[in-house]
Amino acid sequence: MGMLKGANVRIPAPAVRVELGWHTAPGVPDVDASALLLAGGRVRSDADFVFYNQAVHPSGAVRHEGKRPSGAGTTTDTLSVDLAAVEPSVETVVLAASADGGSFGQVPGLYIRVTDAAGAELARFDSTDATVETAFVLGELYRRQGEWKFRAVGQGYSSGLEGLATDFGITVDEPQSVPAPAAPPVPAAIPAPPVQAPAAPPVQPVAPPPPAAPQPVRLTKVTLTKEAPTVSLTKQGGTSGALRVNLNWEVRKSFKGWGHKFGKAMAMHADLDLDLGCLFELRDGTKGVVQALGNSFGSLHRPPFIHLDGDDRTGAVASGENLTVNLDHINDFRRILVFVTIYEGARSFAGLHATVTLQPQHGAPVDFSLDECTVLSNVCALALITNNGGDLVVQREARYLVPDRGVSPQRTLDRAYGWGMNWTPGRK
Repeated sequence: MGMLKGANVRIPAPAVRVELGWHTAPGVPDVDASALLLAGGRVRSDADFVFYNQAVHPSGAVRHEGKRPSGAGTTTDTLSVDLAAVEPSVETVVLAASADGGSFGQVPGLYIRVTDAAGAELARFDSTDATVETAFVLGELYRRQGEWKFRAVGQGYSSGLEGLATDFGITVDEPQSVPAPAAPPVPAAIPAPPVQAPAAPPVQPVAPPPPAAPQPVRLTKVTLTKEAPTVSLTKQGGTSGALRVNLNWEVRKSFKGWGHKFGKAMAMHADLDLDLGCLFELRDGTKGVVQALGNSFGSLHRPPFIHLDGDDRTGAVASGENLTVNLDHINDFRRILVFVTIYEGARSFAGLHATVTLQPQHGAPVDFSLDECTVLSNVCALALITNNGGDLVVQREARYLVPDRGVSPQRTLDRAYGWGMNWTPGRK
């Protein structure tokens, strides 16, 4: 149901999905969804802020599920909220958005909607009056007399995500310049005092070390482009924990130009099956592949320390396809080539819109979009991760390859990047 600003509606579901959507086009800023869990109008700690750099609340009640194209030029960023699991002290879950690279006056079709677990819409608010704002509170879920309600808010900030976060009590990490230390003064020459035997100091009890101060929230993120295709995960703080590589895609419905150029077999189908995978080379020289084909899903806690979470054969689920790398074994890696192939449903990536996100457990997320495919390609090298003397570097590839007749996509990748492996046919 469409709502006016300030209106509220009862939410009868015990768990909901909150979808933030907008129309994408050249020059339109990127938009990010976030949530703040409030008690008495403010967060209790920085952990009550859920966003792209802090994707899960400690209670597990609120999760940032991430972005995906949803058709007709619209992109969504989604939060899941388990209302039954929200802690009793939390009275309000603020649902916010921030614009990256511009203001909300440049973002057409901005909306927020709340659905139940089955996808039925419970509430919707369309924002139509934004101008110079770079952050917005679009709505809020709040308790009232033992039940949850949703209120359409539509309050903007010109100070971005940082201003919105600090307004609710979040401590934001700000880079500070460190002044050069002043030269110590030169002491004047004074006579040396007579040498005396030092008195024995009184024995003092050893005080326990003070608890570590909580780290402020980091709002930075990285988008790779043709002009700036690389980033150091090490410099971003991503040197341990899990690195989640996610692929989401949207299939466009019309490909008339491709049908004319390459024949009817080029048309994509709704049941397009894309497979995320990677070639790996470890420090000891071990080489291999992690992919759904041949059920080579890998392992997270033993070599190759890489695991494919599953095989999404539709692209319709919110999570897409995910590959997880165990960065606790960073010294065991030499290089990892992340790729995607078409298993069935089409002969080329033409008409596909896909987004790749690398989310370290620690450090800023890295994302990029694939370029439009203009060749007859069924395999794309997405990203190359290399260990350069302990510095883990991600390079955007977004490179469509055209296999020779009778040559598999995997063997084509091998030749292009000099992996040097022996290949046998496989199936899933």
